[in-house]
Amino acid sequence: MICDNISVNEKGHLTFAGIDTTELAKKYGTPLYLMDENKIRERVRVYKNAMERYFPKGSMPEFASKAFSCKQIYRIMAEEGIDIDVVSAGEIFTASSAGFPMDRAFFHGNSKTDEEIRFAMEKGVGTFVADNEEELKAINEIAGEMGKKQRVLLRVSPGIDPHTHKKISTGSTESKFGVAIETGQAKGFVKLAIELENVELQGYHCHIGSQIFESEPFATTLEIMLGFIVEMKKAFNFEPEILNIGGGFGVRYVEQEPVIDYDEKIKEVSYVLNKQCERFGIAIPKIHMEPGRSLVADAGMTLYTVTNVKEVKGYKNYVSIDGGMTDNPRYTLYESPYTVVLASRANDEKDFVATISGRCCESGDLIQEDVNITKPLKDEILAVLTTGAYNYSMASNYNRVPRPPVVMLKDGEDYLAVKRESLEDICSLDI
Repeated sequence: MICDNISVNEKGHLTFAGIDTTELAKKYGTPLYLMDENKIRERVRVYKNAMERYFPKGSMPEFASKAFSCKQIYRIMAEEGIDIDVVSAGEIFTASSAGFPMDRAFFHGNSKTDEEIRFAMEKGVGTFVADNEEELKAINEIAGEMGKKQRVLLRVSPGIDPHTHKKISTGSTESKFGVAIETGQAKGFVKLAIELENVELQGYHCHIGSQIFESEPFATTLEIMLGFIVEMKKAFNFEPEILNIGGGFGVRYVEQEPVIDYDEKIKEVSYVLNKQCERFGIAIPKIHMEPGRSLVADAGMTLYTVTNVKEVKGYKNYVSIDGGMTDNPRYTLYESPYTVVLASRANDEKDFVATISGRCCESGDLIQEDVNITKPLKDEILAVLTTGAYNYSMASNYNRVPRPPVVMLKDGEDYLAVKRESLEDICSLDI
Protein backbone atom coordinates (compact mmCIF):
# COMPACT_ATOMS: atom_id res chain seq x y z
CA MET A 1 0.00 0.00 0.00
CA ILE A 2 1.04 3.62 -0.48
CA CYS A 3 1.28 4.34 3.26
CA ASP A 4 2.47 2.27 6.23
CA ASN A 5 -0.79 2.74 8.18
CA ILE A 6 -2.78 0.74 5.60
CA SER A 7 -2.93 -3.05 5.43
CA VAL A 8 -5.22 -6.03 4.77
CA ASN A 9 -6.41 -8.37 7.53
CA GLU A 10 -7.08 -12.12 7.54
CA LYS A 11 -10.63 -11.53 6.27
CA GLY A 12 -9.29 -9.70 3.21
CA HIS A 13 -10.66 -6.40 4.52
CA LEU A 14 -8.73 -3.17 4.23
CA THR A 15 -7.44 -1.88 7.56
CA PHE A 16 -6.50 1.67 8.45
CA ALA A 17 -4.44 2.48 11.55
CA GLY A 18 -4.90 -1.18 12.45
CA ILE A 19 -8.73 -1.11 12.35
CA ASP A 20 -11.02 -2.95 9.92
CA THR A 21 -12.52 -0.29 7.64
CA THR A 22 -15.62 -2.34 6.85
CA GLU A 23 -16.43 -2.50 10.57
CA LEU A 24 -15.99 1.27 10.84
CA ALA A 25 -18.34 1.74 7.88
CA LYS A 26 -20.89 -0.52 9.59
CA LYS A 27 -20.59 1.41 12.87
CA TYR A 28 -20.68 4.98 11.55
CA GLY A 29 -22.23 4.68 8.08
CA THR A 30 -20.89 6.12 4.84
CA PRO A 31 -19.60 8.37 3.42
CA LEU A 32 -17.11 8.46 6.27
CA TYR A 33 -13.89 10.41 6.82
CA LEU A 34 -11.24 8.57 8.85
CA MET A 35 -8.21 10.32 10.38
CA ASP A 36 -5.24 8.50 11.92
CA GLU A 37 -4.30 10.60 14.95
CA ASN A 38 -1.08 8.69 15.56
CA LYS A 39 0.08 9.37 12.00
CA ILE A 40 -0.69 13.10 12.38
CA ARG A 41 1.31 13.32 15.60
CA GLU A 42 4.17 11.31 14.10
CA ARG A 43 4.44 13.65 11.11
CA VAL A 44 4.22 16.78 13.29
CA ARG A 45 7.14 15.48 15.34
CA VAL A 46 9.20 14.80 12.22
CA TYR A 47 8.84 18.45 11.18
CA LYS A 48 9.30 19.87 14.67
CA ASN A 49 12.36 17.77 15.49
CA ALA A 50 13.99 18.40 12.10
CA MET A 51 13.49 22.15 12.37
CA GLU A 52 14.92 22.14 15.88
CA ARG A 53 18.00 20.26 14.64
CA TYR A 54 18.70 22.09 11.43
CA PHE A 55 17.44 25.66 11.93
CA PRO A 56 18.13 28.37 14.55
CA LYS A 57 16.52 28.15 17.99
CA GLY A 58 12.92 29.36 17.85
CA SER A 59 12.27 28.00 14.35
CA MET A 60 8.86 26.38 14.20
CA PRO A 61 6.38 24.58 11.94
CA GLU A 62 2.93 26.13 11.64
CA PHE A 63 0.07 23.82 10.75
CA ALA A 64 -1.67 25.22 7.66
CA SER A 65 -5.11 24.58 9.02
CA LYS A 66 -6.93 25.25 5.76
CA ALA A 67 -5.92 21.66 4.94
CA PHE A 68 -8.08 20.27 7.74
CA SER A 69 -9.87 22.45 10.29
CA CYS A 70 -11.92 21.24 13.23
CA LYS A 71 -11.65 21.66 16.97
CA GLN A 72 -9.84 18.38 17.56
CA ILE A 73 -7.01 19.10 15.13
CA TYR A 74 -6.25 22.36 16.98
CA ARG A 75 -6.19 20.48 20.29
CA ILE A 76 -3.70 18.03 18.78
CA MET A 77 -1.47 20.84 17.49
CA ALA A 78 -1.60 22.60 20.87
CA GLU A 79 -0.56 19.37 22.62
CA GLU A 80 2.27 18.86 20.13
CA GLY A 81 3.49 22.40 20.78
CA ILE A 82 3.52 23.85 17.27
CA ASP A 83 2.02 27.02 15.82
CA ILE A 84 -0.90 27.29 13.40
CA ASP A 85 -1.81 29.47 10.47
CA VAL A 86 -5.41 30.54 9.99
CA VAL A 87 -7.01 32.25 7.00
CA SER A 88 -10.49 33.32 8.09
CA ALA A 89 -12.64 34.33 11.04
CA GLY A 90 -14.09 30.83 10.90
CA GLU A 91 -10.73 29.15 11.40
CA ILE A 92 -9.83 31.68 14.10
CA PHE A 93 -13.09 31.02 15.93
CA THR A 94 -12.67 27.24 15.67
CA ALA A 95 -9.10 27.32 16.99
CA SER A 96 -10.02 29.72 19.80
CA SER A 97 -13.07 27.62 20.73
CA ALA A 98 -10.81 24.56 20.96
CA GLY A 99 -8.58 26.36 23.44
CA PHE A 100 -5.60 26.83 21.14
CA PRO A 101 -3.26 29.56 22.49
CA MET A 102 -3.98 32.23 19.89
CA ASP A 103 -0.72 34.09 20.48
CA ARG A 104 0.79 31.19 18.50
CA ALA A 105 -1.55 31.77 15.53
CA PHE A 106 -0.57 33.49 12.27
CA PHE A 107 -3.39 35.15 10.30
CA HIS A 108 -2.98 34.75 6.53
CA GLY A 109 -5.06 35.66 3.49
CA ASN A 110 -5.01 38.14 0.62
CA SER A 111 -8.42 39.70 1.28
CA LYS A 112 -8.93 40.19 5.00
CA THR A 113 -11.89 42.44 5.80
CA ASP A 114 -11.67 45.12 8.48
CA GLU A 115 -14.17 43.08 10.51
CA GLU A 116 -11.93 40.01 10.33
CA ILE A 117 -8.86 42.05 11.28
CA ARG A 118 -10.65 43.44 14.34
CA PHE A 119 -12.03 39.99 15.25
CA ALA A 120 -8.56 38.44 15.04
CA MET A 121 -7.12 41.11 17.32
CA GLU A 122 -9.97 40.62 19.79
CA LYS A 123 -9.23 36.88 19.83
CA GLY A 124 -5.54 37.57 20.52
CA VAL A 125 -4.05 36.34 17.24
CA GLY A 126 -0.31 36.77 17.69
CA THR A 127 0.91 37.65 14.21
CA PHE A 128 -0.68 38.91 11.01
CA VAL A 129 0.80 38.04 7.64
CA ALA A 130 0.05 41.26 5.77
CA ASP A 131 -0.62 40.65 2.10
CA ASN A 132 -0.61 44.19 0.69
CA GLU A 133 -0.25 47.87 1.58
CA GLU A 134 -3.95 48.60 2.02
CA GLU A 135 -4.29 45.72 4.43
CA LEU A 136 -1.18 46.81 6.32
CA LYS A 137 -2.64 50.28 6.76
CA ALA A 138 -5.91 48.77 8.02
CA ILE A 139 -4.02 46.62 10.54
CA ASN A 140 -2.17 49.69 11.75
CA GLU A 141 -5.34 51.77 12.07
CA ILE A 142 -7.37 49.09 13.88
CA ALA A 143 -4.47 48.26 16.19
CA GLY A 144 -4.25 51.96 17.06
CA GLU A 145 -7.97 52.09 17.83
CA MET A 146 -7.55 49.09 20.12
CA GLY A 147 -4.49 50.53 21.83
CA LYS A 148 -2.09 47.78 20.80
CA LYS A 149 0.92 47.16 18.62
CA GLN A 150 0.35 44.25 16.25
CA ARG A 151 3.14 41.91 15.17
CA VAL A 152 3.28 41.43 11.39
CA LEU A 153 5.13 39.54 8.69
CA LEU A 154 5.04 40.90 5.16
CA ARG A 155 4.07 38.49 2.42
CA VAL A 156 6.29 39.01 -0.60
CA SER A 157 6.33 37.13 -3.87
CA PRO A 158 9.73 35.69 -4.87
CA GLY A 159 8.68 34.98 -8.48
CA ILE A 160 9.17 31.21 -8.34
CA ASP A 161 7.50 28.58 -10.52
CA PRO A 162 7.65 25.29 -8.58
CA HIS A 163 6.31 23.32 -11.59
CA THR A 164 3.13 22.25 -9.84
CA HIS A 165 -0.52 22.64 -10.87
CA LYS A 166 -1.19 26.30 -11.69
CA LYS A 167 -4.15 26.40 -9.28
CA ILE A 168 -1.91 25.51 -6.33
CA SER A 169 1.07 27.65 -7.40
CA THR A 170 1.30 30.75 -5.21
CA GLY A 171 4.74 32.32 -5.54
CA SER A 172 4.92 33.72 -9.07
CA THR A 173 5.30 37.44 -9.68
CA GLU A 174 1.76 37.64 -11.06
CA SER A 175 0.20 35.71 -8.16
CA LYS A 176 -2.75 37.19 -6.29
CA PHE A 177 -0.78 36.66 -3.08
CA GLY A 178 1.74 39.09 -1.65
CA VAL A 179 3.79 41.94 -3.10
CA ALA A 180 6.29 41.21 -5.86
CA ILE A 181 10.03 41.57 -5.30
CA GLU A 182 10.75 41.67 -9.04
CA THR A 183 8.69 44.83 -9.66
CA GLY A 184 10.31 46.74 -6.80
CA GLN A 185 7.00 47.10 -4.97
CA ALA A 186 8.10 44.89 -2.06
CA LYS A 187 10.69 47.50 -1.08
CA GLY A 188 7.95 50.10 -0.65
CA PHE A 189 5.95 47.57 1.36
CA VAL A 190 8.83 47.23 3.82
CA LYS A 191 9.31 50.99 4.05
CA LEU A 192 5.64 51.48 4.92
CA ALA A 193 5.72 48.77 7.61
CA ILE A 194 8.73 50.37 9.27
CA GLU A 195 7.04 53.79 9.27
CA LEU A 196 3.67 52.70 10.71
CA GLU A 197 3.57 53.16 14.47
CA ASN A 198 1.04 50.51 15.47
CA VAL A 199 2.69 47.51 13.81
CA GLU A 200 5.84 45.67 14.78
CA LEU A 201 7.59 44.25 11.72
CA GLN A 202 9.02 40.85 12.57
CA GLY A 203 10.03 39.62 9.16
CA TYR A 204 8.93 38.23 5.83
CA HIS A 205 6.70 35.51 4.50
CA CYS A 206 6.59 33.75 1.14
CA HIS A 207 4.87 30.67 -0.26
CA ILE A 208 5.53 29.14 -3.65
CA GLY A 209 2.89 26.42 -3.96
CA SER A 210 1.84 22.91 -3.00
CA GLN A 211 2.58 19.28 -3.85
CA ILE A 212 6.33 19.89 -4.33
CA PHE A 213 8.51 16.78 -4.15
CA GLU A 214 11.98 18.29 -4.34
CA SER A 215 13.87 20.75 -2.13
CA GLU A 216 15.31 22.76 -5.07
CA PRO A 217 12.37 25.19 -5.38
CA PHE A 218 12.72 25.98 -1.67
CA ALA A 219 16.49 26.47 -2.10
CA THR A 220 15.91 28.88 -4.97
CA THR A 221 13.29 30.71 -2.92
CA LEU A 222 15.75 31.06 -0.04
CA GLU A 223 18.39 32.57 -2.30
CA ILE A 224 15.93 35.17 -3.57
CA MET A 225 14.53 35.92 -0.11
CA LEU A 226 17.98 36.25 1.49
CA GLY A 227 19.05 38.56 -1.30
CA PHE A 228 15.96 40.64 -0.55
CA ILE A 229 16.86 40.67 3.15
CA VAL A 230 20.31 42.03 2.29
CA GLU A 231 18.77 44.72 0.09
CA MET A 232 16.32 45.78 2.83
CA LYS A 233 19.13 45.85 5.39
CA LYS A 234 21.07 48.26 3.19
CA ALA A 235 18.02 50.40 2.49
CA PHE A 236 16.41 50.51 5.95
CA ASN A 237 18.87 48.87 8.36
CA PHE A 238 16.23 46.22 9.07
CA GLU A 239 17.00 42.53 9.56
CA PRO A 240 14.10 40.10 10.10
CA GLU A 241 13.68 37.99 13.19
CA ILE A 242 11.55 35.49 11.25
CA LEU A 243 11.61 34.24 7.67
CA ASN A 244 8.62 32.09 6.82
CA ILE A 245 9.28 30.03 3.68
CA GLY A 246 5.77 28.57 3.52
CA GLY A 247 4.74 24.98 3.03
CA GLY A 248 4.24 22.82 0.01
CA PHE A 249 6.08 19.51 0.38
CA GLY A 250 4.06 16.88 -1.43
CA VAL A 251 2.47 13.62 -0.37
CA ARG A 252 2.11 10.29 -2.12
CA TYR A 253 -1.39 9.88 -3.55
CA VAL A 254 -0.55 7.04 -5.97
CA GLU A 255 2.26 4.50 -6.20
CA GLN A 256 3.93 6.31 -9.11
CA GLU A 257 4.71 9.27 -6.86
CA PRO A 258 7.87 9.22 -4.71
CA VAL A 259 8.09 8.64 -0.98
CA ILE A 260 9.36 11.82 0.69
CA ASP A 261 11.84 11.85 3.56
CA TYR A 262 10.70 15.13 5.18
CA ASP A 263 13.62 15.21 7.62
CA GLU A 264 16.08 14.95 4.74
CA LYS A 265 14.30 17.64 2.69
CA ILE A 266 14.36 20.05 5.65
CA LYS A 267 18.04 19.26 6.14
CA GLU A 268 18.72 20.10 2.48
CA VAL A 269 16.91 23.43 2.85
CA SER A 270 18.92 24.23 5.99
CA TYR A 271 22.18 23.61 4.15
CA VAL A 272 21.26 26.25 1.57
CA LEU A 273 20.13 28.64 4.32
CA ASN A 274 23.41 28.42 6.20
CA LYS A 275 25.51 28.63 3.06
CA GLN A 276 23.67 31.67 1.69
CA CYS A 277 23.57 33.55 5.01
CA GLU A 278 27.32 33.07 5.30
CA ARG A 279 27.79 34.30 1.73
CA PHE A 280 25.62 37.38 2.30
CA GLY A 281 27.12 38.06 5.74
CA ILE A 282 23.77 38.21 7.53
CA ALA A 283 22.40 36.64 10.70
CA ILE A 284 20.42 33.45 10.19
CA PRO A 285 16.76 34.25 10.94
CA LYS A 286 14.35 31.93 12.69
CA ILE A 287 12.70 29.82 10.01
CA HIS A 288 9.00 29.04 9.95
CA MET A 289 7.41 26.50 7.61
CA GLU A 290 3.71 25.84 7.01
CA PRO A 291 3.07 22.13 6.43
CA GLY A 292 -0.59 21.35 5.90
CA ARG A 293 -1.10 18.58 3.36
CA SER A 294 2.07 16.76 4.45
CA LEU A 295 0.86 16.58 8.07
CA VAL A 296 -2.63 15.24 7.46
CA ALA A 297 -3.16 13.93 3.91
CA ASP A 298 -1.95 10.34 4.35
CA ALA A 299 -3.51 10.33 7.82
CA GLY A 300 -6.88 10.35 6.06
CA MET A 301 -9.12 7.91 4.21
CA THR A 302 -12.70 8.16 2.96
CA LEU A 303 -15.10 5.21 2.88
CA TYR A 304 -18.10 4.93 0.55
CA THR A 305 -20.82 2.40 -0.14
CA VAL A 306 -21.16 1.23 -3.74
CA THR A 307 -24.68 2.01 -4.96
CA ASN A 308 -24.43 0.45 -8.44
CA VAL A 309 -22.07 -0.71 -11.19
CA LYS A 310 -22.93 0.43 -14.71
CA GLU A 311 -21.22 -1.06 -17.79
CA VAL A 312 -21.61 0.96 -20.99
CA LYS A 313 -20.69 -1.76 -23.50
CA GLY A 314 -17.90 -0.74 -25.83
CA TYR A 315 -17.26 2.51 -23.92
CA LYS A 316 -16.59 2.54 -20.18
CA ASN A 317 -17.64 1.30 -16.78
CA TYR A 318 -18.95 3.32 -13.84
CA VAL A 319 -18.87 2.49 -10.15
CA SER A 320 -21.31 4.82 -8.39
CA ILE A 321 -20.89 5.66 -4.72
CA ASP A 322 -22.92 7.42 -2.04
CA GLY A 323 -20.54 10.41 -1.93
CA GLY A 324 -18.59 12.42 -4.48
CA MET A 325 -17.67 16.03 -5.15
CA THR A 326 -19.58 17.18 -2.06
CA ASP A 327 -17.02 15.43 0.18
CA ASN A 328 -14.04 15.46 -2.23
CA PRO A 329 -14.10 18.12 -4.96
CA ARG A 330 -10.39 17.84 -5.77
CA TYR A 331 -10.67 15.67 -8.88
CA THR A 332 -13.33 18.00 -10.28
CA LEU A 333 -11.12 21.02 -9.52
CA TYR A 334 -7.60 19.72 -10.25
CA GLU A 335 -7.93 16.20 -11.68
CA SER A 336 -6.07 15.11 -8.55
CA PRO A 337 -4.91 11.48 -8.52
CA TYR A 338 -6.10 9.08 -5.83
CA THR A 339 -5.67 5.41 -5.01
CA VAL A 340 -8.98 3.52 -4.88
CA VAL A 341 -9.37 0.14 -3.16
CA LEU A 342 -12.36 -2.15 -2.68
CA ALA A 343 -12.15 -2.36 1.12
CA SER A 344 -14.47 -5.37 1.30
CA ARG A 345 -12.12 -7.56 -0.82
CA ALA A 346 -8.79 -5.77 -0.73
CA ASN A 347 -6.70 -8.76 -1.82
CA ASP A 348 -8.79 -9.69 -4.86
CA GLU A 349 -7.47 -9.10 -8.36
CA LYS A 350 -7.85 -5.54 -9.66
CA ASP A 351 -8.97 -6.44 -13.16
CA PHE A 352 -11.91 -4.07 -13.65
CA VAL A 353 -11.30 -0.66 -15.25
CA ALA A 354 -13.86 1.85 -14.04
CA THR A 355 -14.62 5.48 -13.39
CA ILE A 356 -15.68 6.22 -9.83
CA SER A 357 -18.73 8.46 -10.09
CA GLY A 358 -20.33 10.54 -7.38
CA ARG A 359 -23.98 11.01 -6.51
CA CYS A 360 -24.39 14.65 -7.58
CA CYS A 361 -26.34 15.73 -10.65
CA GLU A 362 -23.16 16.81 -12.46
CA SER A 363 -21.32 14.97 -15.22
CA GLY A 364 -18.09 16.22 -13.67
CA ASP A 365 -18.83 14.66 -10.28
CA LEU A 366 -16.09 12.05 -10.43
CA ILE A 367 -13.51 10.80 -7.93
CA GLN A 368 -11.21 9.06 -10.46
CA GLU A 369 -11.42 7.99 -14.07
CA ASP A 370 -10.41 4.68 -15.62
CA VAL A 371 -8.72 3.12 -12.60
CA ASN A 372 -8.01 -0.58 -12.05
CA ILE A 373 -10.03 -1.93 -9.15
CA THR A 374 -11.64 -5.16 -8.02
CA LYS A 375 -15.10 -5.27 -9.58
CA PRO A 376 -17.42 -4.35 -6.71
CA LEU A 377 -20.90 -5.51 -5.85
CA LYS A 378 -23.72 -3.27 -4.67
CA ASP A 379 -23.36 -2.32 -0.97
CA GLU A 380 -19.66 -3.21 -0.75
CA ILE A 381 -17.29 -0.64 0.78
CA LEU A 382 -14.94 1.37 -1.42
CA ALA A 383 -12.00 3.26 0.08
CA VAL A 384 -10.26 6.31 -1.35
CA LEU A 385 -6.83 6.77 0.22
CA THR A 386 -4.89 9.86 1.28
CA THR A 387 -7.91 12.11 1.77
CA GLY A 388 -6.90 13.86 5.00
CA ALA A 389 -6.12 17.20 3.34
CA TYR A 390 -8.54 19.50 1.49
CA ASN A 391 -11.41 17.00 1.57
CA TYR A 392 -13.37 17.71 4.75
CA SER A 393 -12.24 21.34 4.62
CA MET A 394 -13.54 21.79 1.04
CA ALA A 395 -16.74 19.78 1.49
CA SER A 396 -20.07 21.36 0.56
CA ASN A 397 -23.82 20.82 0.73
CA TYR A 398 -24.31 20.91 -3.03
CA ASN A 399 -27.57 19.14 -3.93
CA ARG A 400 -28.38 19.54 -0.22
CA VAL A 401 -26.18 16.55 0.61
CA PRO A 402 -25.12 16.37 4.30
CA ARG A 403 -21.39 16.40 5.00
CA PRO A 404 -19.86 13.18 6.42
CA PRO A 405 -18.58 12.79 9.97
CA VAL A 406 -14.91 12.67 10.92
CA VAL A 407 -13.79 9.70 13.00
CA MET A 408 -10.37 9.78 14.63
CA LEU A 409 -8.40 6.56 15.07
CA LYS A 410 -5.87 6.31 17.89
CA ASP A 411 -4.10 3.32 19.45
CA GLY A 412 -6.56 0.84 17.97
CA GLU A 413 -9.61 2.79 19.12
CA ASP A 414 -12.03 5.05 17.26
CA TYR A 415 -13.85 8.19 18.39
CA LEU A 416 -16.06 10.80 16.79
CA ALA A 417 -14.41 14.19 16.18
CA VAL A 418 -17.08 15.76 13.94
CA LYS A 419 -20.70 14.59 13.82
CA ARG A 420 -22.45 13.69 10.58
CA GLU A 421 -24.64 16.53 9.35
CA SER A 422 -28.36 15.89 9.47
CA LEU A 423 -31.02 17.10 7.05
CA GLU A 424 -32.17 19.40 9.86
CA ASP A 425 -28.64 20.88 10.06
CA ILE A 426 -28.82 21.75 6.37
CA CYS A 427 -32.07 23.69 6.91
CA SER A 428 -31.02 25.21 10.23
CA LEU A 429 -30.27 28.67 8.78
CA ASP A 430 -33.26 28.80 6.48
CA ILE A 431 -35.98 31.30 7.46
